[in-house]
Amino acid sequence: MLSSLLLAVLAASGGSCRSMPIPESPLYLGAAPKAAVTRVVSLAPSLTQTVVALGGADRLVGVSRFDELPEVASLPRVGGFTDIAVEVVIGLKPDLVLTVASPMNRKSVETLSKLGIPVLSVPMRDMEDVVEAIQAIARPLKLGAKAEALVGEIARARARIREKAKARPHPRVLFVYGFTPLVVAGAGSFTDDLLRDVGAINVMGDESCPVNSYSPESAILAKPDVIIDGGGSTRGRESLQELPGLKNARWVTLSSAELLQPGPGLIRGLEELFSVLAADPARGR
Repeated sequence: MLSSLLLAVLAASGGSCRSMPIPESPLYLGAAPKAAVTRVVSLAPSLTQTVVALGGADRLVGVSRFDELPEVASLPRVGGFTDIAVEVVIGLKPDLVLTVASPMNRKSVETLSKLGIPVLSVPMRDMEDVVEAIQAIARPLKLGAKAEALVGEIARARARIREKAKARPHPRVLFVYGFTPLVVAGAGSFTDDLLRDVGAINVMGDESCPVNSYSPESAILAKPDVIIDGGGSTRGRESLQELPGLKNARWVTLSSAELLQPGPGLIRGLEELFSVLAADPARGR
């Protein structure tokens, strides 16, 4: 069974590349809110994180069961990415539901929109999507100024890291979300964007899918210098770690889940990513 963190990543990327296509930009399923938005249900931690960062925590009335921010600890849970509790959402009487655009939850969110509940669906594949999502969520909340400040903070953080990375080596990196199956960051993902920011070469950067499963043989042929365990799951890691061509790579595990949630927390995730790649290699084994 996929871990909750891996489900988060797959939902954010729109699911498998073999899934139905997702929209290129934020859109409303059904009608947009007609009045001021005061009751918001968030169906993903990254969207909750965005609302909180915008200063709208007091408008949240329900969140997913994966949400862990202290600001929403007491709020009702409305299920997960693939098992949204539609009845619970309806009972909370939201004037806006926020969801990540994904075939994995499409049926449930379309049900909500058909019942007249405004649903804002935002793609979260790459960093451009993350920025557009922040701006799109801010509009119905009337928090545009805060959105622009947050977007500026993200841009400055990325520029700062890119400047620092110029003097650093450019390691070949395999970023792993899960080991069984082997799910990694490919081209067009927000993780791929951030790997480029820190001066790394994504060994799966030529693949057309932002997030997808690959064979261990593909990982071996990619010849990574560094393998980053972004999901923190040990299941399947040991067997992969002993494969020829991979056991001599530098293995590191991220201490937080910031790089699994495409929201404002990616600023902290980017800093951590730069730090682990800049650290003494002997410490990363």
